[in-house]
Amino acid sequence: MNETEFEAKILDIEPERIRAMLAGVRAEHVADRFQRRYVYDIPGRPGSWVRLRDTGRDITLCVKEIHSDAIDGVTETETTVGDFDATNTLLGKLGYRPKAYQENRRSSWTLGGAAIEIDQWPLIPPYLEIEGDSAEHVHATALALGLPLDELTSENTTKVYRRYGIDIESIPRLTFE
Repeated sequence: MNETEFEAKILDIEPERIRAMLAGVRAEHVADRFQRRYVYDIPGRPGSWVRLRDTGRDITLCVKEIHSDAIDGVTETETTVGDFDATNTLLGKLGYRPKAYQENRRSSWTLGGAAIEIDQWPLIPPYLEIEGDSAEHVHATALALGLPLDELTSENTTKVYRRYGIDIESIPRLTFE
């Protein structure tokens, strides 16, 4: 499936405060999960990459393409696959070598049809991500949570790390160890 992502982040959050806020507006807690992923460059296509991700629930293979830093600036073509290690091996046989292995922890919630994620990554402060059906949906969800729209950013994870002076692309294994 190929679709535009409508998502934005609020950086440097306090996860317990956000959990309380979500519970206060009766958001539904979906799950807390540990995630792992391999990221592969696509030769000759800057701003595009392949991601193989194990969410703790599903294993997906995805091509992400950045068109801009706007709230709708990324398209994603994704499918579910059966086995994380076997898919990595298959991609290797096709000539793809992982640029990086990365881990994060995610607390997933829903509110009014929007997906709300509390993401914790190694080396940086936690952040909140809101994904909706449109830019307006993302903004309305942020407002329903009492979050200021001027704190929303649509920067990707690489740019978020750069804000903290870290070049994530130079880290081949990003783990909590």
